[in-house]
Amino acid sequence: MTCQRTTLACAALLLMAIHRQQPHLAASPGPAALPVQLADTGLFVSGTTDVVAAANRPFSPQYPLWTDGATKRRWVYIPQGATIDAGNPRRWEFPVGTRFWKEFSFAGRRVETRVLWKASESGWLAGSYVWNQDGSDAVLASDGITGAVEIIPGRQHNIPSGADCAACHGTTRAPLGFNPLQLSDDRDPNAIHGEPLTKEMMTVRTLVDEGVLTPATAIPQTPARISARDPQTRTILGYLSGNCGACHNGDGQISAQVPSFASADLMDDGDGIARRMMGQPTRWQAPGRTDGTMLIDPSSPDQSALLLRMRSRKPSSQMPPLGTVVQDQQAITAIGQWISEVVRQPGD
Repeated sequence: MTCQRTTLACAALLLMAIHRQQPHLAASPGPAALPVQLADTGLFVSGTTDVVAAANRPFSPQYPLWTDGATKRRWVYIPQGATIDAGNPRRWEFPVGTRFWKEFSFAGRRVETRVLWKASESGWLAGSYVWNQDGSDAVLASDGITGAVEIIPGRQHNIPSGADCAACHGTTRAPLGFNPLQLSDDRDPNAIHGEPLTKEMMTVRTLVDEGVLTPATAIPQTPARISARDPQTRTILGYLSGNCGACHNGDGQISAQVPSFASADLMDDGDGIARRMMGQPTRWQAPGRTDGTMLIDPSSPDQSALLLRMRSRKPSSQMPPLGTVVQDQQAITAIGQWISEVVRQPGD
């Protein structure tokens, strides 16, 4: 039988054939490498690939990352009796043995499950598990797989490579989307692509009630919330935090070009960050223009770099640069309306 690597089923079969020759790795608090089978990461009840073990707690960030319309499910495992050091709100420190899973489904079919496993004090193991066609097994991808599944005609979802993981999560593969703002009990009812919060899902209140957050001085007295003068600004800044804050967080060379969308900064000064976006020149130039491009151009919203780059799916100009091949039209529309209706208001 012949097959193309660009199909999900054949990619999974090839990986399974390779890994059958390798020693089976049992799950442990600090493994040297990720197990070959997703079932051995501890996500599921033993002997199943669809019943999640009770120790793994579901959660949902209030401002989800856009991944081409994928349906996602997320779980976290924190070792019993261990605690999260929440002393730095910009970056929680997790105990060794912590595990995160994120499952991606398209058209009702599981395609991949990503895993972050804190193997030691110095860093995390990261990998993507590719589901076979009938959803009965998922195996560790040795590297990125191009064209795992077609999501719209001519556009395919790709499994990230190790370099892709590092581009967003850093060299230590630190988790994203599990922080005071994303887990806040004060949920934004207008969050773009916001997911229902069920009673089983973990929030900051859950972590506090179960004694998981330390030290006591780091426990928030009120639920985290973006500092914004109006609901629209809160929602847009939340979207930018979830989709752009991993890179645009005030650190590194890009900090001078784009204000920080880190959740902690938006909680402190969301309105100030929104104001600094207006008229901010960018190093990136819109095609055909030589007179400069603004991050947000109040006089010509459609020519704002923010919208132009969100619309683009060219590798040289699209934002976010990884993890998406289909533009997020709902967010583009919402941001365009925000610029026209809020940013351009007289006296701002």
